[in-house]
Amino acid sequence: MYSDSPTAYLLDDRQEWLRFSQPHAAVSPQVADAVWDSHVVIQGMHCAACSFAIEDALLAVPGVQSAEVNATTHRAKIVWSEARVLPSTWMAAIAKAGYGALPAADSSLRQARQLETRRALWRWLVAGFCMMQVMMYAYPAYVSGEGDITPDMVFLLRWASWVLTLPVVLFSCGPFFSNALRDIRQRRISMDLPVALGMVITFSLSSAATFEPNGLFGGEVYYDSLTMFVFFLLTGRWLELRLRDRTAGALDVLMNRLPDSVERQHAYGRFERVAVRRVLENDVIRVLAGESFPADGVVLQGQTLADEALLTGESRPQPRAVGDTVVAGSHNLTATVLVRVTQVGEGTQFSKIVALMEDASLQKPRLAQLADRVAKPFLIGVLVMAILAAVAWWPSDPSHALMVAVAVLVVTCPCALSLATPAAMLAAAGTLARHGVLVRRMQALESLAKIDTLIFDKTGTLTRDGQHITQVWTAEGMTPAQALQMAAALAQHSVHPLSRALVAEHQASGDVNALEMGDVQEVMGQGLEGGIEETLRLGSAQFCGAQRKGLPEHAQACQVHLCSETMWLASWQLSEDVRDDAAQTVQDLQALGIDVWLLSGDQDEAVQRVAHRVGIAHAAGACSPQDKLARMQAAQAQGAQVAMVGDGLNDGPVLAGAHVSMAFGNAVPLAQSTSDLVLMGGGLLVVARSVKLARHMLRVVKQNLAWAALYNAVCVPLAALGYLPAWLAGLGMALSSLWVVVNALRLTKGF
Repeated sequence: MYSDSPTAYLLDDRQEWLRFSQPHAAVSPQVADAVWDSHVVIQGMHCAACSFAIEDALLAVPGVQSAEVNATTHRAKIVWSEARVLPSTWMAAIAKAGYGALPAADSSLRQARQLETRRALWRWLVAGFCMMQVMMYAYPAYVSGEGDITPDMVFLLRWASWVLTLPVVLFSCGPFFSNALRDIRQRRISMDLPVALGMVITFSLSSAATFEPNGLFGGEVYYDSLTMFVFFLLTGRWLELRLRDRTAGALDVLMNRLPDSVERQHAYGRFERVAVRRVLENDVIRVLAGESFPADGVVLQGQTLADEALLTGESRPQPRAVGDTVVAGSHNLTATVLVRVTQVGEGTQFSKIVALMEDASLQKPRLAQLADRVAKPFLIGVLVMAILAAVAWWPSDPSHALMVAVAVLVVTCPCALSLATPAAMLAAAGTLARHGVLVRRMQALESLAKIDTLIFDKTGTLTRDGQHITQVWTAEGMTPAQALQMAAALAQHSVHPLSRALVAEHQASGDVNALEMGDVQEVMGQGLEGGIEETLRLGSAQFCGAQRKGLPEHAQACQVHLCSETMWLASWQLSEDVRDDAAQTVQDLQALGIDVWLLSGDQDEAVQRVAHRVGIAHAAGACSPQDKLARMQAAQAQGAQVAMVGDGLNDGPVLAGAHVSMAFGNAVPLAQSTSDLVLMGGGLLVVARSVKLARHMLRVVKQNLAWAALYNAVCVPLAALGYLPAWLAGLGMALSSLWVVVNALRLTKGF
């Protein structure tokens, strides 16, 4: 690992830290005091207390502005100032706290995880083998009667059990002891401290009985209990490790889609394999079949099929030929192609997706924060309860008193409480990511599960982006071509679907005479205004004042109008196709008990037509952004939990004001920045499926929290009263954490 080795200083090279860091917010990386967001994977964590310790260690480093550590994904986000600190310094702080760290994009991360899993497996195997042998030596003592075994044989069996327990204590228990010592040195408490205390007490008590059979603790040995509860704990840890990689693995799958190297063409035509981070814009690269595209680009030669499932949610391979675009992170499936690079690094769509997922995976929802706050005082209470239990039992039997304390120390499991919420949310977020829905804010999943009203925008959401002109009316003396030329000159300054349709029609007409409009301004949800000799307006009839400027009755149903300061010039009727899955999506949402609305800035007639086709009863057209926001806030004031799905600039205020918001991946930046979930594909069915999954997730969270609370409420008193032996306590603790993770794993099945 980097954090405790000299190689950590290699990360102080800007080219190296760019692999796992991005400029913070809108701060330019060229300024002297640049601020960076770095993502690393923490090694050696086991519970929420570990995340608190790492955050405290990082925040103590001058220059580190903030630190977030997620105990479930083992990922950390560090915000640091380049002028005050370098990565090797805060990496060293992590190492000093007793943990390791690897850059999130490090090529050795997979090998490090494999090594961690292999070590855990070896410890588990040693504990299991020794446990079986110790149980074999303990069996005669359980079944023999008075005088069946001679004292010498009892002594021999105890010594044999002691010898077989040594590998368990010295090797299998190693992580528990090292983590407990680390906690003691750092003057903090984590789950490993009471567990390690229980192991030490049990082994010491049994060793005393072995060496001094006639002493104070000479009555019983507990090697079988010790080896059993170590085996059960390691079983739980190993399975948690495997399941964690599955539930929180969607980010890693994305991160690992970029290759380490690619073939780049030299000026004289020869290809040379170079590291991906050395590829620049306008380079020509050769991507072989079976490799991933390392950057966004355009195909120059060849044709192939590209798998873009994790980036767009599109499950079918997409054909890519000369002139087509390819995106970083997608897989080249069938043939070698030459690609000219258009975007690299953080400018690629792939990098933006990874950044979204990394931020989401580090967020701690309200329920998880509450559980984390409870964990530390809970552990302190466990230690106090163990001491009180030992004191209460000591007068009757000191040996049994210590074993009761061990059972209390081992049986408690704040891990299950801490894992209950994040395990379920990460499993749900991973499932959504695999189907093209990126969760920007984890808390949104809880909000999504509670919605009872969902508002759709129309243009570009329920309908497709692509539209075409079906009818055009012009004023006397104005030809359709002239009107379209003027409209396109204004429309080219907007990203609204209707504006893009007019520009596309003008380009398709072959007209090369382009007009230049001065001082063009867009009024959100209304239209555009600009001109040279006189001011022209393009947009809705109300915005243009078309009714009082001579708009003919037969053109009033058109969506787009062009007017000068004094007269109506032209109107266009554009057709838009309702998405194939829109009606089914509305039906699915209504089946979930959700009231579906349609609010649009388009003409009311067009809005009602689309609403009728998809089955929406509550629809309103000619809505400005303020109108949409006011309608939504009125519903919220009556207690409605509202979700918004949109993709346009005029949806920004409503997306920001909704309880939970969704925007399409091709939406304008403002819509994406104010949304909680981003729909990377073009399908709408994922909206209803996301709601259904969020509700399932909330049920799983409640089940997990109820289980964790019930388990501790029942088992801790039983252990304190002496009804729970140490081996059963170890089994209970392992099964408690495991049940929480396995229950969350159900969220990865189906969608």
